[in-house]
Amino acid sequence: MPKRQLQGEVVSDKGDQTIVVRIDRVFTHPLFKKTVRRSKRYHAHDHANKFKVGDLVIIQECAPKSKLKRWEVIGAGSL
Repeated sequence: MPKRQLQGEVVSDKGDQTIVVRIDRVFTHPLFKKTVRRSKRYHAHDHANKFKVGDLVIIQECAPKSKLKRWEVIGAGSL
């Protein structure tokens, strides 16, 4: 089964080998037909402590690495 990949912005890099990535999604409300914006935060493993706040990254599902980390960084994102 393929692993999910998401692109988002790093909002925290305070943890050792951990970053927090905010994933934004935009959808149309089914009843009101208005565009709605939602975001969710994911803890991701950053082995090299390479990424800083504001960076665009691509994360991928992985086996659990800690209590909160189920994602790992696979590279820098692009616009």
